[in-house]
Amino acid sequence: MSESWFSLSRADQAEALEVAASRTGRPAHLLEKDIWVVWALSAIYSSRLAEKLTFKGGTSLSKVYKIIDRFSEDIDLTYDIRELVPDLLQGGNPIPVSASQEKKITSAIRTRLPEWIARSIKPVLEDSLISSKAQAGFRVDGKDRQKLIIDYRAVKTGTGYAATSIQLEFGARATGEPNSRHTVDCDIAPVIEGVEFPVATPLVMAAERTFWEKATAAHVYCFQGRLRGERYSRHWYDLAAMAKTGHSAQAAGDHHLARAVAEQKSVFFAEEDANGFKVDYLKAVTSGLQLVPVGAALAALERDYNAMSEDGLLALHQPSFGEIMEKCRAIQDEVNHKAREGQWSRS
Repeated sequence: MSESWFSLSRADQAEALEVAASRTGRPAHLLEKDIWVVWALSAIYSSRLAEKLTFKGGTSLSKVYKIIDRFSEDIDLTYDIRELVPDLLQGGNPIPVSASQEKKITSAIRTRLPEWIARSIKPVLEDSLISSKAQAGFRVDGKDRQKLIIDYRAVKTGTGYAATSIQLEFGARATGEPNSRHTVDCDIAPVIEGVEFPVATPLVMAAERTFWEKATAAHVYCFQGRLRGERYSRHWYDLAAMAKTGHSAQAAGDHHLARAVAEQKSVFFAEEDANGFKVDYLKAVTSGLQLVPVGAALAALERDYNAMSEDGLLALHQPSFGEIMEKCRAIQDEVNHKAREGQWSRS
């Protein structure tokens, strides 16, 4: 009978991580962190919350769709807006019909979401921690207290770029659709026998929507020319990887999905460029997408990419930063070319 990972001694865990690192080429500290990522997903999606949360972002591209060959350390989750603020939606429409309605919804989310995290998510994780006999602590973080941090007692550590914690970031300004159910395993599981590792079955956002969410985030960065925090270069890496698998081309051809992302971001995530003008998301998904920054913004992105690489978050034989930018320029040009050919319409 297999023994649970969390019942092993720290010495046995360290040995298993080193063996797995030699067999997979993955750093031991990231294999350990991956176990905690899957553990968190397993705890949430084994609970009554399983139908209300959608797992998305880079970690879903890595763990579910196998599109990217990098370690993605955060868990992005969308709590269906129709569950959190049903009283403020007109006819169940998740998109506000006016600026005043958007303000009411946003204000309610800022109040209700942290309360829901504390009331519903934290107890689920605490109960799972006890039943699995794992060792970790929890804390709420973020300006609006919409992040839950799991601080685990690490056996292995790296350069510090990847912290010994798991960040669960919650949003509630969308439905999380389109999505579907998938199975998620630990990266270490196939190479270590006789040990039972966490397994999760999350509801996962479609990769094509993730493409548009990342592309529009990169577009905003290009117009603002400033990093919105560390670990931001991952978006460009992911976009380039999605071009390889054909997901970017598929997303570019999904007129309805692209406009849905643009509409949602225009209302809930309005941004200004470096000159104070409003960023046009609709233009970004039709004929004016920009993915390659210039000057200091490009240099800052490259520094972040190199730091990510140095801590082992990228697998061996990965593209250079310059190659990533070349691929993103090709994506940008392809999307915009299709739009100019008349495959898109702003009407």
